[in-house]
Amino acid sequence: MLGVLRRKASASCLGENLHVIRTAASTSRIPSAASEKIILIPRQCGRARNFSHRVLPGYSTNLRPERGAVANHHSSLTLQICSRPFCSNSGDLVDAVVPFMGESISDGTLAKFLKNPGDRVEVDEPIAQIETDKVTIDVTSPEAGVIQKFVAKEGDTVEPGYKVAIISKSGEGVESVDHVAPSEKPSEKEAPKPPSAVEEKKEEEMKPKVETTPVKEKSKETSPPPPKRSATEPQLPPKERERRVPMTRLRKRVATRLKDSQNTFALLTTFNEVDMTNLMKLRSDYKDAFVEKHGVKLGLMSGFVKAAVSALQNQPIVNAVIDGDDIIYRDYVDISIAVGTPKGLVVPVLRNAEKMNFAEIEKTINGLAKKATNGTISIDEMAGGSFTISNGGVYGSLLSTPIINPPQSAILGMHSIVNRPMVVGGNVVSRPMMYIALTYDHRLIDGREAVYFLRRIKDVVEDPRRLLLDV
Repeated sequence: MLGVLRRKASASCLGENLHVIRTAASTSRIPSAASEKIILIPRQCGRARNFSHRVLPGYSTNLRPERGAVANHHSSLTLQICSRPFCSNSGDLVDAVVPFMGESISDGTLAKFLKNPGDRVEVDEPIAQIETDKVTIDVTSPEAGVIQKFVAKEGDTVEPGYKVAIISKSGEGVESVDHVAPSEKPSEKEAPKPPSAVEEKKEEEMKPKVETTPVKEKSKETSPPPPKRSATEPQLPPKERERRVPMTRLRKRVATRLKDSQNTFALLTTFNEVDMTNLMKLRSDYKDAFVEKHGVKLGLMSGFVKAAVSALQNQPIVNAVIDGDDIIYRDYVDISIAVGTPKGLVVPVLRNAEKMNFAEIEKTINGLAKKATNGTISIDEMAGGSFTISNGGVYGSLLSTPIINPPQSAILGMHSIVNRPMVVGGNVVSRPMMYIALTYDHRLIDGREAVYFLRRIKDVVEDPRRLLLDV
C-alpha cells in the first residue's frame, strides 16, 4: 500500500507556483513497482491553477492526497491537482484611466462625469472629461460593461495613467444609487404626528413657570443702539448675493499667457480703415456658385487670410520672432484664428496658408471652429502659428487693441462693419467701413513695417483683383 504523505501543501490560493519537487537523500517513499494516479487537493487552495507533477522514485512531494482519490494504475505515477480556475473574477474588472494628454501637458482637472455608477457603457464611450490648460480630453471606457464605481472625484488633479473608474464587464458588484420615490421620502414617511389636546395640557403643566416680563425689559435696556453709518461709508452688498466659482484651467492659462505677453513684449498698436464694398460685392456675386461647387459658404475671413498672407510675404519681419539674441525668419505662413468658446479663447492654426485657396481656407476654418466649440479640438491643431487674426467684429466690436499671442510677434484685429459717410470722387457717399488694428512687438518691428503691413491688407481687401495680378 502506498504510504500516506503527511507534508502540508505549500501552494498559495492566489496562484503562486507549487514548490518544485526536491531530490530526497533518503530512500523513496513510493515503491517503484507501484504505478498509480493520485488526485491531490491542496489545503485552503480552492482557486489554484491546474498543475501536473510526475513523481519518480527517489523524489518526494509537499502535497497531501485526499482519501478515496486513488485512480487506475498506469505505467508511471502521475499526480494531478483538480481545482477551480485561478480567480473567478480576476478578468471581470477593468480600470478606466486618464489617457496621454500631450507633450506639454502633465496634469489636468477632472471637470465632470458623463456617466453614473450602474450605467452601461460601450467600448471607447466617454465617461468623464479632463480639463487641461489647452483642451478638454475625454476618459473613455476600455471595455464594454457597467460602471462599478468612481475612484476619483470631480475637481481632483489627475495625471496620465490615473485611475478614474472601475468597469465591470459582467455588471456584478455594481454600486447602484438608491433613488427614493417621492411617496417614500423619509421626511413624509417619518413625519411626527401632531400632539393631542391632552398631551399639550400635560406638557404645559410640567413646564416650570418663568417670569418673562422682567427679562424682556432687561433686554431692552441692555441692547446697544445700532451704529450710525456716515454718508461717505460705502454699503457693500451682502455675501449671499455673491457667487465664488473657481477659474477653469483654460481661463487661468489664457490669463497667464496674456500677462506674460504684456510683461515681455513692447506692445504697440497701429490702426487703419478698410472699405469693404468690393469684397462684399465679390461675396454677393459668387456665393451661390461657391457653395454649389465647394459645399461651403464664402465668408469674409478667407479674404482677410489671403490679404494677411500677401502682407506677411511683403513684410517678412512681421512673420519673424525674436529668440534670444537671434531673429528667426519663417518661410512659411501658419495663421492662428482666434475662436471664442464657452470655456475660453482658443487659437487653432491654418497650416501653410500661403498654399490654400479661398475654398480650402473656408473649409478648414469651419472645421476647426466646430471642434473648438464642441471641445474636441486637439493640441496639435493649436500648436505653433506665426501670425494671429482675431475677429472681434462678430461680437459687435468697433475698435480694440488686441494682445499678441506668444511667441508670435504681431496680431491683426478685425472689427464690425459700419456704414459711414466717406468721400469718394469728391462726393460724400455711404460706405461699409471696417477698422483694422495691428498690435506688434516694437522690439522687432518698426512703425514703418507695421504701417506698410496694414496698407497692404487695405489694398488687397479693397481690390481683391490684386491677388490675381500679384501687384
